[in-house]
Amino acid sequence: MLNWAITFLIIALIAAVLGFGGIAGVATEFAKILFVIFIILFIVSLIFGYRRVP
Repeated sequence: MLNWAITFLIIALIAAVLGFGGIAGVATEFAKILFVIFIILFIVSLIFGYRRVP
C-alpha cells in the first residue's frame, strides 16, 4: 500500500510540473489517503504482533 502512495505522489509531482493542476490535486489526495491508511494498518499490525509473542 505504501508503494501505491508513492506512485500517486510521483504522478502528482509530474502532473504539477507539466501544468495539469486538477490531475495533480487528485493524485495528491489519493497519495495522502493511502499513506494514512498505511500508517494506521502498520500501527495495528505492530500492536497485534506484540500481543502474540509469549
